[in-house]
Amino acid sequence: MRLKRLCHPLAVVLVVLSSLSFAQRAAGQRQAAPLTFRKTSDNLYEILGGRGANGGAFIGGDGVLLIDSKMDEASVNQVLVEIKKLTDKPVKYMVNTHADGDHVNGNRYLPPGTTFVAHENCRKEFFHTTRDGAPSQWSDPKLSAFVPSITYRTKMDIYLGDRRVELWYFGVGHTTGDTVVYFPEEKTAFVGDQVFLGRTPLIHAYKGGNSFENVKTLTKMLETLDAEHFCTGHSNVTDREGVKGSIASMRQRQEKVKALIEKGKSLDEIRAEFGPDEAQLIAIIHNEISAAKK
Repeated sequence: MRLKRLCHPLAVVLVVLSSLSFAQRAAGQRQAAPLTFRKTSDNLYEILGGRGANGGAFIGGDGVLLIDSKMDEASVNQVLVEIKKLTDKPVKYMVNTHADGDHVNGNRYLPPGTTFVAHENCRKEFFHTTRDGAPSQWSDPKLSAFVPSITYRTKMDIYLGDRRVELWYFGVGHTTGDTVVYFPEEKTAFVGDQVFLGRTPLIHAYKGGNSFENVKTLTKMLETLDAEHFCTGHSNVTDREGVKGSIASMRQRQEKVKALIEKGKSLDEIRAEFGPDEAQLIAIIHNEISAAKK
């Protein structure tokens, strides 16, 4: 005899309430950390928390230069409130280290008169299709004022009064348009997403990023700059040894993938030799090595 499965109304209510409670907890866990300014020198700050990547603020002689703009209006407003506590000088420049949304979406909420600056490839990548092939939001003419209007190719200096800020391009890495913002007096560099510490590095292959070029780019950066402190988009500030460790870690992955390819291992078999959080990067390295052999 087939038994009928009965569902008591109270049970349905409990299941729904439980699901809502779980969803609310999950949403709470996704809430952004409070936005804070971490002072690195008398005039230079690392901007942490809020929605979006870590950024920076530099108070020069006649204005403020910001590095990366968070993701939403609330976070940008918090940045502007904190700046007002430090100076009455206007925000003059926004330097975007690259075109990922967590670094640039807040551009549209910055004060009128802000000049947006980036590498020439970064500007192009504002208009790149998304990872799933959808058109870029920045193609909307209403947002054109918030796309970088000043670009450079290899190096550019910005002066705020008598204080110089250096913008450097060392090559392809996380994307094709990554800028290093260097403050020579402070010996501090803001490197965006070219260095990840404590988590798997992210290479945007769909935008032309390349893990092998990333190694070359970071090596060239260390050879060129006498920086002692490196502020990153998603990790704590690090030193030269931290950057060297990031380079070495990427090389180790590349060498291991290459050795496994030479043994005839498939991509799935190679991925199994690494942690699950490394799957995307390992696939990219695998594809880069395979393409180089053709």
